Amino acid sequence: MAVITDQQRKFYETTLQVTKQEIGELKDQIEEELAKVKDRIAELQNAINASKQMYAAACARLGIHNDMEDDDGGES
Repeated sequence: MAVITDQQRKFYETTLQVTKQEIGELKDQIEEELAKVKDRIAELQNAINASKQMYAAACARLGIHNDMEDDDGGES
């Protein structure tokens, strides 16, 4: 390993601290964005489920087969 000066050592130690902090902040931002995406997916899934219930009710009122049950095994 090459010998480094005190100035170089200080530079690299500072670089380590700064980049470690940046990495931590980026990880936090990723977690925040991921939480937003998960919330949005849950909202969309709830909308799908509500629409499926309405579709099933319309099929029942019309006395026709609910073809949406065939698409996903009847899960809602």
